[in-house]
Amino acid sequence: MQPIELVVFDMAGTTVTDHHEVERCFAEAAAQTGLFVTDERILAMQGLAKRYVFETLWKEQLGELHTDIQRQVDVSYATFRHILEAHYRTHGATPTEGCLDTFAYLRSQGIAIALTTGFYRVVTDIILEKLGWLDGLDKRYMGSPQSIIQLSIASDEVERGRPYPYMIERAINWLNVSSPKAVINVGDTPSDLLSGRAAGVALNLGVINGTHSRDQLEAHPHDLLIGSLAELPALIESRKEMIEV
Repeated sequence: MQPIELVVFDMAGTTVTDHHEVERCFAEAAAQTGLFVTDERILAMQGLAKRYVFETLWKEQLGELHTDIQRQVDVSYATFRHILEAHYRTHGATPTEGCLDTFAYLRSQGIAIALTTGFYRVVTDIILEKLGWLDGLDKRYMGSPQSIIQLSIASDEVERGRPYPYMIERAINWLNVSSPKAVINVGDTPSDLLSGRAAGVALNLGVINGTHSRDQLEAHPHDLLIGSLAELPALIESRKEMIEV
């Protein structure tokens, strides 16, 4: 068992309070562009890169080989981007319960904080700026031990977003973490948990105060489901005690 060097957090629903605005914006874009999708289906695909979601849903509606798929995806995705960016520019963003205290604890322990997201960079920056979490980040969105976070990664900056492990793997590589077994992954969606399993992290945690309930996350790969980020410091402390023994 290795000491924890890095915690990788999802954004919306995990570190940023989610009021189902992403689902509403997605549903509005789908309706405006002729894509028929239920609220349940949208929720089930939370955390995935949004262009990938539109592509998946349009293939389901039109058929895998339909010649119009890419055009429809382009239209739906552009509409979604416009609606979502307008929303976040005109509304605030707040940290989730226990988030800031947990960030402070991690910094005090010398444990790096990386934020990953299914959002693309433009929206990611709007949200980070609202929260003041861009402070201290360089052009690669890397920070210092003193900045609130040490790295931000958006889904359009890797080959594939969740459920693939590429964002977690980039965080491990860029922050010079010794091994995936020195990493905790935390998220509130099935795709967050799937990416954590694919990356082979030490602890793959689901939070149940975000977009998904305990029942909705239970069937997906995880080591533990927690009520909020406020429970994370105690988990890390108990792990440290086990290592010392």
